Amino acid sequence: MTSLWDMEEETGNEPSLFDYRGGDDSDSQADGLDPPTLYRQWGDDPNYDIRLCGRIGLQCYNLQKGTNFKFKSWEICRDQMTSSDDSFITLEATDPATGSVLSFQTLLSDFGPRRSLGVRLLWINLASRIEPIRNERLDDNWDKSVVHEFYKGPMPKWFSDEALERDSRKYYVVPESELHDNDWLQLLMECFDGDLPLKLNKVVVETFEDEPRDKLKANNAIFYLSYKCCADPSSMRLAGDHIAVIRKTMDGKPGHMSLEVALTKEQENE
Repeated sequence: MTSLWDMEEETGNEPSLFDYRGGDDSDSQADGLDPPTLYRQWGDDPNYDIRLCGRIGLQCYNLQKGTNFKFKSWEICRDQMTSSDDSFITLEATDPATGSVLSFQTLLSDFGPRRSLGVRLLWINLASRIEPIRNERLDDNWDKSVVHEFYKGPMPKWFSDEALERDSRKYYVVPESELHDNDWLQLLMECFDGDLPLKLNKVVVETFEDEPRDKLKANNAIFYLSYKCCADPSSMRLAGDHIAVIRKTMDGKPGHMSLEVALTKEQENE
């Protein structure tokens, strides 16, 4: 992905924005690209998709830095169509340890489905950082060469009980006590069925990272989720039990994380 974006602080009392090359919309038009679209600024947030994208970026930061910042609200979202649908989001997050509020900036690129690989959604987070200094360069080049071959290619199918018993060191069954009130697992579940009442039943993590305590936060891992949509079945066809697979990889760069959401069996047959 070509690096196109810089971060630059606005003058006066305006909040910081993701700006094309640190300039105005005429810069992007000169390069043959549509200027970024400003969706909303400094208002209440009715848009679940923007919240989800911002939370993905914030969780990427938490996983890499060992922090526990909580999403508070989003302030600005700019959308740019290139080879992907790029969402540049400024959000507020809170630090539960101190009660302080921090301004974050995230970039998430949506590459859509890859049906030949069994991928329903390919999201790559390419920036997640506390509001940076003026003119700090953004590295939005995803380096797939450093990702282990095991985490490439077609999406895996649901694990078998035999595989779980045969290779227990590679698989980690998340204890019941860790399933709930876990922002990371909640976020992964929402990647499938979004803004619905969802409840996790079971999570299994497949990764080469050794220590069990690290597997939930492994840089590269495959998550197998069993969950229930608790909506009223008379009004919601998705109500009931579901299984889902999601693959997470990192290329070692700050703010970079890829999430591949697998097609469901129903979607594979469409």
